[in-house]
Amino acid sequence: MAADGARSRFGNLGYRGGGGSSNSSPSSSPKLGGGKIRTPPLQQRRTASPHSGSSSSSSPGAKHQQLKQAPFSPAHSFRKVTLTKPTFCHHCTDFIWGLAGFQCEVCNFMSHEKCLKHVKTVCSCMAPSLVRVPVAHCFRPPGHYKKKFCSVCRKHLEESLTLRCEVCELHVHTDCAQFACSDCRQCHHDGQQNHDTYHHHWREGNTSSSARCEVCKKNCGSSEVLSGMKCEWCGIQAHSACYIILTHECTFGRLRSMVLPPNCVHLQARNFSKMHCFRISENIQAEQDEDNENDGIIQGSVKETPTSADSSKQSLKIYDGHDAVKRNQPRIISVPRIAKSEEVVEAALRAYYIPDEPQDYELQTLMQQTLVSDDIINRNGAMEDGKVGSVFKEATPEAWMIRAKPKEREILKIYPGWMKVGVAYISIPVNKEHTVQTVIQEVLIQLGRQKENLENFRLVEVLMSSKQVQRMVLPFEEIIFDRLNEVRKTSIRQMNQTRFYIEENEKPEIKIHIFISGLPPLLSSEEYTDLLKEHLAIKDKLVSVIPAYSPQGAVVLEILCFSEAERIFMLVKDTSINNKQLHGVIIPHIMHEKLPQETCPLLVFVNPKSGGLKGRDLLYSFRKLLNPHQVFELTNGGPLPGFHTFSRVPYFRVLVCGGDGTVGWVLGALEEIRHKLACTEPSIAVLPLGTGNDLGRVLRWGAGYSGEDPYSILISVNEAENVLMDRWTILLDAQEAVDVMENGISEPDPPKIVQMNNYCGIGIDAELSLDFHHAREIEPGKFNSRFHNKGVYVKAGLQKLSHNRNLHRDMKLQVDQQEVELPNIEGLIFLNIPSWGSGADLWGSDNDNRYGKPRIDDGLLEVVGVTGVVHMGQVQGGLRSGIRIAQGSYFRVTLLKPIPVQVDGEPWIQPPGQIIISAAGPKVHMLKKSKQKQKKTSASSKDTKGDSVILNDNGS
Repeated sequence: MAADGARSRFGNLGYRGGGGSSNSSPSSSPKLGGGKIRTPPLQQRRTASPHSGSSSSSSPGAKHQQLKQAPFSPAHSFRKVTLTKPTFCHHCTDFIWGLAGFQCEVCNFMSHEKCLKHVKTVCSCMAPSLVRVPVAHCFRPPGHYKKKFCSVCRKHLEESLTLRCEVCELHVHTDCAQFACSDCRQCHHDGQQNHDTYHHHWREGNTSSSARCEVCKKNCGSSEVLSGMKCEWCGIQAHSACYIILTHECTFGRLRSMVLPPNCVHLQARNFSKMHCFRISENIQAEQDEDNENDGIIQGSVKETPTSADSSKQSLKIYDGHDAVKRNQPRIISVPRIAKSEEVVEAALRAYYIPDEPQDYELQTLMQQTLVSDDIINRNGAMEDGKVGSVFKEATPEAWMIRAKPKEREILKIYPGWMKVGVAYISIPVNKEHTVQTVIQEVLIQLGRQKENLENFRLVEVLMSSKQVQRMVLPFEEIIFDRLNEVRKTSIRQMNQTRFYIEENEKPEIKIHIFISGLPPLLSSEEYTDLLKEHLAIKDKLVSVIPAYSPQGAVVLEILCFSEAERIFMLVKDTSINNKQLHGVIIPHIMHEKLPQETCPLLVFVNPKSGGLKGRDLLYSFRKLLNPHQVFELTNGGPLPGFHTFSRVPYFRVLVCGGDGTVGWVLGALEEIRHKLACTEPSIAVLPLGTGNDLGRVLRWGAGYSGEDPYSILISVNEAENVLMDRWTILLDAQEAVDVMENGISEPDPPKIVQMNNYCGIGIDAELSLDFHHAREIEPGKFNSRFHNKGVYVKAGLQKLSHNRNLHRDMKLQVDQQEVELPNIEGLIFLNIPSWGSGADLWGSDNDNRYGKPRIDDGLLEVVGVTGVVHMGQVQGGLRSGIRIAQGSYFRVTLLKPIPVQVDGEPWIQPPGQIIISAAGPKVHMLKKSKQKQKKTSASSKDTKGDSVILNDNGS
């Protein structure tokens, strides 16, 4: 069965530009079958809302007809306007010459007169009615984004506070967010769907100005207007008039082999926010309280229509229901002082993006809420004295509320949801006597399933707001007419975003998995259960504790209740055990048996604190380019949640975005849990974000990330070659007594084991790293660029110029059981890769018959000495190399006094004792960037370079 996913309001709709061929009609969709847009253009007087319509559209009890194709209507309300500044057409993107153009009064779509009949882009007021599967957006704090346009009002965003979805390309003004709907990408399913293929998820505009149409190969992008369509999965782009002839199925483009298909990801997360589902750190996303916010609108903000200096016009404050009054969030409209009531009502509906007839609504004063019933609506504007009447008598009320006029009957649209019935929706006439039970009964009759038991079905009310999809099962005895009126009184806008679904009354098995880390290590299952009962009050009947990672102090909770899962998840964030903060991460289930054979998904780890905070931009870019469920933020629980999520995937690769220390962290975690993975030896690529990035240099990934296109990076990872690399175990066995222990007996430190990937330094090299480490701990906020970090290293080095440490007198060295005499040096360095100190060649390139040519997979380490800071500076400048001392596979260093030591950039003071370095298990598989020049990708490839963003005080 084909899955449409959660396509945006422009995706695979029940239209194909009028007169479209049958193979491109909605009936070709196995999911929804036939469907049509019933709403004609505003200028032709619409006769139906997304939920109701005139009684003539369907007779009571009539058998539902298979939906026929109808000419598509974008539902714009165009009017001719005088242009006062350079303006471009939103359809053809060409400049509009002359002083006149046609603008939609609702969504500001601008068009040539010649383009009007070719417009296929729908008006923003129709967005909720075109959503297939409601999926809420995942907004980050408001910021300012360059060269972007609002998807609701189509205006430029550069000077306004903007909300950006972390998962798709939606950008909206903060005060337009309430009019956006739940049309985000569907990245997982909750068990009710069963799909083998996936469809394109189209989004309009905000594409590169050089984008090329996949159909006609002409330019389809624009930097001047919101124009052009783009699939947010595969990245193909097309004109709004061209994309409708493309095939429905999405193949995920050039990244198909590394994308985690959404139909293979199962997650039941009804009670969790999108931020929690996608593990987006809350220190980046400051969540706002629901009482102070409504669908992205900031409390008290007002969307104002520019007021005219013309004294013949006046500004009115309009509310659409009790909810807007409660939150004090009106809309300001500007109307002529002699406007008729119908004109004012129509302006109010446009301000709230309501695609309904103004005759179906009326205005009430906010305080008295009495109808202006003796207005001009019923008199066609004629007063008793023959003059044109105003909607207001003598004094203008402070505020007005728009209300729906009472009706005797309505046409209710019922969506079959996932019942696979082959129709988009069913129209049911309802009146004041209809209950939910009678509605379900009539729907089943029209579906030909009248013999089935009513108890097996339910009617669900779904609010499709931009930030949250709210579901409520309606009781059988509820009067459906009263429910409609109640929603309208709350908010006319919310009624426009509300749907009713009929679903089979199945109770799917509920299993939510939460990965909890930060627990004491090496406890039994019973001990972990008792510990969590004490601190989290978990319930035995609802929660199972799986001690999958006991050595790492982590467990997986399997929870059988949504409310219990939500309670535990929120409680974990405020719980510490043994002064260690717990971390909780919601884990999706990857159905590995459904993965295509050619798929080798990419597991992405990003350290947002690395690389001058560029990691945060990469997190956003990779979430858009891939499935967000395969992108993990290392500051939110470390690498273990990611490896656990992919533990049953037979083949996968890893991309680590961070410095050399971050790479070592991930490699260490992989070594510890390798035996628990179906893919025991995943290949690992490196996107260098740190200061030195020596491993990234050796593997050809560069000296550091400097803003390259993330899409090109993923293509390079896909084309990279697999190489092996040695890893080394360092045993630190201190023999000096530490502080007095219990019973007054002094004991030495227990042996410590660390893993090494790049190099290990003893002496002056480690001393400089230690000074840098201390400086960063004092003022961490200053260490946000490589240039500053290297400057601190230089400053620390200058302070050590007069330093003289006779290291050869303070330590002894054995290589492969042979004593090695040390020269007069201040630092001893063990090299696993031919790059040290930000790219310096410490070993040198001179031929030496005593030693073999260094390689990262030869099972040998190179031992090099430096005589001091000056010598290190000369090596950095390429003027000298280090002093070659030895090459071997087993090393024993005896320290005679405390000496600074560093491993892969992590420094400390090591007490006197033994240091033993030996090979660590199997070699690791790394990805080395291919030498061949990457082919130029077409303009239809994803243009997803990180947005330039300036966040407000609430951002990061």
